[in-house]
Amino acid sequence: MSCNWINDAVFYHIYPLGFCGAPYNNDFFSNPDFRMHKLYDWTDHLLDLGINAIYFGPLFESTSHGYDTADYYHIDRRLGSKEDIIHLFRHLQSKGIKIVLDGVFNHVGRNFWAFRDVLEHKENSRYTGWFKGLNFNGHSPCGDPFTYEGWNNHYSLVKLDLNNYEVEQHLLGAVRMWIEELGIDGIRLDAADCVDVNFQKKLSSFTKQLKNDFFLLGEIIHGDYRRWANDTTLDSVTNYECYKGLYSSHNDKNYFELAYSLNRQFGEAGMYKHLPLYSFVDNHDVDRIASTINNKQNLYLTYCLLMTIPGVPSIYYGSEAGIEGKKVNGNDGPLRPCLELKNICNNGQGVLMHKIEQLISIRKSQSALKYGSYKQIHVNHEQFAFAREYNNEKVVVVLNSSDNSKELNIKLDMKFNGQYRNLLNEGQNFACNNGNLYMNNLLPHSAMILALN
Repeated sequence: MSCNWINDAVFYHIYPLGFCGAPYNNDFFSNPDFRMHKLYDWTDHLLDLGINAIYFGPLFESTSHGYDTADYYHIDRRLGSKEDIIHLFRHLQSKGIKIVLDGVFNHVGRNFWAFRDVLEHKENSRYTGWFKGLNFNGHSPCGDPFTYEGWNNHYSLVKLDLNNYEVEQHLLGAVRMWIEELGIDGIRLDAADCVDVNFQKKLSSFTKQLKNDFFLLGEIIHGDYRRWANDTTLDSVTNYECYKGLYSSHNDKNYFELAYSLNRQFGEAGMYKHLPLYSFVDNHDVDRIASTINNKQNLYLTYCLLMTIPGVPSIYYGSEAGIEGKKVNGNDGPLRPCLELKNICNNGQGVLMHKIEQLISIRKSQSALKYGSYKQIHVNHEQFAFAREYNNEKVVVVLNSSDNSKELNIKLDMKFNGQYRNLLNEGQNFACNNGNLYMNNLLPHSAMILALN
């Protein structure tokens, strides 16, 4: 992996169409409306949190939700013009914030210009080879005199044939524009499990030639992450396995679930211990973490884990303020609201926001939390402890999700002997003697991040 900045990154994930309150449907004739201008007002908030990378959901011309692309070479007019976005990105990058964009290459919308040519010219279109399963011996559910493959049988999302040379070159040309004109630092590959692996390899080689520290992230939900994240394809994938454990270990009072996943992924024999997996507690496709955690006191512990386990952490816009949101009858709208900064700062969750800011600051200050090894040292239903180590730096993370105070005596290797300070509570110190780290009063729903002096 040649992306040298990714382990230092803390992402902020924004779904632009929702964040900016854009109309759900694109009329395809209005002048560009620079709704993303509001990001200028949010910049200080992001910097105060400690954010140094933003992952933007779809920005390119689309029909409705952004994942139904109409044109890869034009910014969605509901968000602004290309010139507007270039100036915004330069502003963010001048503040030390990296920019990663959604690359939706598996499928396009029915308003994609080449598909509209097929709709108009049928068999005589020169773009008939661009789409998977295009067959003129039947009718689609949309009433077309042909059939085609839709992503997950959604006929509003037309699958591209990524083995077609013209399609490949069209997409790589768009990526070149995004890098050379927009100046982006990475791409998040939507539905990466469906995207042809050979195309992923070409994309990796192509982007690294243009920008040697370019970051490629894949959206993967199931499977062996190494199939997609390796030296020839992507740099990272979404860690959905730990996403589930981060909330259900609290809801089920069962830290064994998360501990098993972390050990399997990052322990001494961990499958992914050299991969910077993308960690999150919510995103644009799943219920907000504040709506998922049963006991709100455990929200803080969830973010404490997010910032201390191996991986590259990401915060979904507004969740730092504890906003809620759940899908309703399959509608993602409640997960993707229009937010104003004044409402985020005045919604009564300032304590959570301040604690997340503190956690990000601690993560940035401790090399062991960014690059270090992972070792489980204690697990019970409602108590969990692990150690991170990098060179001579040692950090021990201890959590208690119980309603009661707990007394813990954690067994460590002798090399962990010494005096520890609690980075979450300066002035609180602990001694590890003969491999024993004793804590006589671990408060309910609390955590300690202990650094060896």
